[in-house]
Amino acid sequence: MNRHWVIGDVHGCLDALEALLSVLPEQDHLVFCGDVVGRGPDVQQTAEQVWTLRQGGRATWLLGNHEQRLIDSPELQQRLWPQAPDIAQAWVHRLGSLPLLFEGNGWVATHAGFDQQGQPDLEIREPFWNGYDGRFGRVVVAHTPGVDVREHGEIVLIDTGAVYGGRLTAFCPETSAVVQVQGLEPDERANNTERRIDASIGESPASPIPVAPC
Repeated sequence: MNRHWVIGDVHGCLDALEALLSVLPEQDHLVFCGDVVGRGPDVQQTAEQVWTLRQGGRATWLLGNHEQRLIDSPELQQRLWPQAPDIAQAWVHRLGSLPLLFEGNGWVATHAGFDQQGQPDLEIREPFWNGYDGRFGRVVVAHTPGVDVREHGEIVLIDTGAVYGGRLTAFCPETSAVVQVQGLEPDERANNTERRIDASIGESPASPIPVAPC
């Protein structure tokens, strides 16, 4: 039986993405849990790679808050594609077509969680973690970086801070297996401080949160 691998925030970390793809089974389906774009050093190339996987049927790409921010911000679009407004508009259309959730057998994946009405919320954290009523079964989310995969009841948090020097994680909901590769190295992180395209647009940089499994 083919399995699924839900992948945490890539954030333009192309080298880590390619390393992860090289070790995941080619027959299994990939679910990118949003925030493929934003923050990292290779946003455009990473987006192209994941879009190609999506178009080829190998992967599903879910909408994250950084994809939504790019859709909503002409300034970000200009900074990413300064001489190519037609390409920027094509990407706005692509990102606008991304689904908010992926449904598996007894589990779902979405970027951050669900609100009290059961609708996907791209920014939610504690209210979902503390109030989830189990209606969707097991829920795999990214969005909040931590030092490792964390389980909070039926919620699994898989963002492990690749863009901050942590790891890029893939989680298999069918088996609870975890595959991880190193994210940005220290020299890449230093260079990335000068190259980030969206740190100043309505958000302060996050840091990996040392949350223990619970």
